[in-house]
Amino acid sequence: MSAPPDFPTIFELSKPGRRAWSLPEAPEGSDIPIPDEHRRLEPPRLPEVSELDLVRHYTRLSHRNWSIDTGAYPLGSCSMKYNPKVAEEVAGHPGWQGLHPLADDELVQGALRLLGELERALCAATGMAHLTFQPAAGAQGELTGLLIMRAWHAKKGDVRKRVIVPDSAHGTNPASVTLAGWKAQEVRSDARGLVDFDALQEVLDTDVAGLMLTNPNTLGLFERDIEKIAQAVHEVGGLLYYDGANFNSIVGKVRPGDMGFDVVHLNLHKTFATPHGGGGPGSGPLAVTEELAPFLPVPVLAWDEQSATWHWEVDRPDSIGRIHSFYGNFGIDVRAYAYLRSLGPEGLARVSERAVLNANYLKTLIAEAFPTPYPGTCMHEFVATAKGLKKHGVRALDVAKRLMDFGFHPPTIYFPLVVEEALMVEPTETESKETLDSLGEALVQIAAEAAGDPNLLHDAPTSTPVRRPDEAQAARHLKVRWKPG
Repeated sequence: MSAPPDFPTIFELSKPGRRAWSLPEAPEGSDIPIPDEHRRLEPPRLPEVSELDLVRHYTRLSHRNWSIDTGAYPLGSCSMKYNPKVAEEVAGHPGWQGLHPLADDELVQGALRLLGELERALCAATGMAHLTFQPAAGAQGELTGLLIMRAWHAKKGDVRKRVIVPDSAHGTNPASVTLAGWKAQEVRSDARGLVDFDALQEVLDTDVAGLMLTNPNTLGLFERDIEKIAQAVHEVGGLLYYDGANFNSIVGKVRPGDMGFDVVHLNLHKTFATPHGGGGPGSGPLAVTEELAPFLPVPVLAWDEQSATWHWEVDRPDSIGRIHSFYGNFGIDVRAYAYLRSLGPEGLARVSERAVLNANYLKTLIAEAFPTPYPGTCMHEFVATAKGLKKHGVRALDVAKRLMDFGFHPPTIYFPLVVEEALMVEPTETESKETLDSLGEALVQIAAEAAGDPNLLHDAPTSTPVRRPDEAQAARHLKVRWKPG
């Protein structure tokens, strides 16, 4: 495949005197002179282009972005699935967009009702009692849950120091534990890729505040000992925290509350098909049991039976306080509400069924080229390994870069750390069989290329404007704007 043309920068398009805008003349006598101390000594170096050149330039740039609307996005653990346009239309209604977050409760009863009904639906799906929409994304939901756990232990006068995190956990889990003021203690996986129950029992004592667990875990495997794990954690007075990143695989089928979890965060931008990536906004609502509800962030949405109205309740003496300005990212909540109402309970069950079906189908297609290190059926995602290609001098990074030349976004690589040369793949339920077949064929072909002509992979990608940037250098030395030469 040939690389796309190297389009000029907008500064290279610039010609003196060209304009993409015009301002009306100020009425006579309305001029207010700018004080000399606020005047520039010379005009800013900005591009001078016509409106047509401006539009074409940014349209070309937009075509270089990858999105779920342009192709498959099998990014493991991220549930990069299609966002239905009906939800976008609902969220774009002027009635929602024109709301002010500080409007009086009686003026926004429709919005409060939507949040109340969404809360009930999400609590029903998780098996929890109450929920807050304040967290802006999953990681903030984690921190909120851990702060609630901390407040609950403190209320009892029980000082604890550790939270247990499996070795296959999301990277945000130990970071959130540290931010909450605890020490993260790792527990290993067993030969099944699940939490080693014997190892867990060895570290469980009355110094443990709780266990953070993703189920299915980041290997895409369901924790079969979950009831035993929950009982063991509760027996030492700890709480069980559910990382909802992989909830897409069990929604409508099984509830974390029924497994014994006390705290659950969800990612509306994953399971409930709201926009994901690009810096947000996201939504990571946190649900808790009845016992932990007094510690939720204020304000808390409440229903008044006597007046039959919704209102925000702020008099909560045990609350951990605010986590987010206003009440979270409301526009994302509207999209999730539309998604839930359009599917209903039966539709949600089909979501998890097809997510699991698609993952297992793709896993089977590429099993010979990219085997999985742990046996058995996966859930919504699987972690394969490219270590068999190392004998050809090919790494997982090379496979990911080459996949871009076939028109697919790469999967997550080198995570979780328990799998060597990991390829973490999540096709989601929204991809068709034809797309999965094409993706599987591409991966099988890449494995064959690694054996026959590894330089094809070392040189990849060849079809993108930028090929292989130094990612470590880019992260350490940010350059967020263009500077003229």
